[in-house]
Amino acid sequence: MATKLHKDDLIKARYGSQDTPQNIIWNEQIEGLLNHRSIRNYLDKPLPEGWLETLVAAAQSASTSSNLQQWSVVAVTDSELKSKVRALAGGKDGQGNGYIAQAPAILLWVADISRNHDITVDAGLNPSVHEYLDSFLMASLDAALAAQNASVAAESIGLGTVYIGAARNRAKELAELLSLPRYSYVVCGLVVGWPDLEVQTNIRPRLPQQVVVHHNRYQAKDLNTHIEAYEEVFKTFREGLGMKGKTWKEAVQGSATSMEYMDGRQELRSTLDERGFGFK
Repeated sequence: MATKLHKDDLIKARYGSQDTPQNIIWNEQIEGLLNHRSIRNYLDKPLPEGWLETLVAAAQSASTSSNLQQWSVVAVTDSELKSKVRALAGGKDGQGNGYIAQAPAILLWVADISRNHDITVDAGLNPSVHEYLDSFLMASLDAALAAQNASVAAESIGLGTVYIGAARNRAKELAELLSLPRYSYVVCGLVVGWPDLEVQTNIRPRLPQQVVVHHNRYQAKDLNTHIEAYEEVFKTFREGLGMKGKTWKEAVQGSATSMEYMDGRQELRSTLDERGFGFK
């Protein structure tokens, strides 16, 4: 899918030259995970035979709480329907996330309590547990874990992917478009296709491990020092792709203060209420 990097170069790409972990246990699977990058340019090329069965098998091999399997996936390959999905997840003018229309498929991962709800009701029982927040969270986590397994599987066979969190921007309208039953909603989308290798894609650097790892108890030690070091890596990454200047802190602050960033997701709670999810 992407240019193969030497181990040291791959770790440097993920972390920069400072605060780099030294004791990575290396194998082919770890290498594939560290090589992950979001793909936003796709070839006009059909997906290989068996792609969906392969990705779903990988998804179903993810952990699922209590084996309740409270997720589903809607594979959208019809170009007209994909355009409608894009319109709902493409920002205020519906023109963002153009790769939804460009790629041959988008997988919409659904937190789905509907099956288990119906199974319980059909037995004359009251699914009262579904009225609680944990049921919503459990199904959402199941869907997210399944989606990540599918993404890893796609990359392993040379495909590219990019997540679409904006699938929640118009959650009510998207659920109606897909004819989703009550007790279900789209957690996220996953675009799948052959990456256009003519377009540069770099590995996006992450925070130093010292920021996110806590031993035995939470200890935010030297946070600002580590983040300042990360800002240099973040700046280099953005400059390498010709992106406008913005610090990571500014990105964080914008996401925390701008309702424009929410772009409709502020209505998610009311949509979930309407769709039957409980939050006791």
